[in-house]
Amino acid sequence: MLQTISNKGGRIKPTHLMYKANLSHTQMKLYLDELMDKNLIEEENRGGRKFLLITQKGYSFIQQYNQMKEFEKTFGL
Repeated sequence: MLQTISNKGGRIKPTHLMYKANLSHTQMKLYLDELMDKNLIEEENRGGRKFLLITQKGYSFIQQYNQMKEFEKTFGL
């Protein structure tokens, strides 16, 4: 979900995320609650519309995750 938001410039409408991540509303709500609890994303209301934004901590998580994937690929783990 974080990567999906990042691919959209770090900001996405919840409905668009639900479709892009191929999740049901219930699943998405559970995941979003956890990501918000961990301060990886936050909500923003702009012009009466809700958006989900990646926090700096979220960007840091994506970067570290990508480094781990690259490490795994390099060493064939």
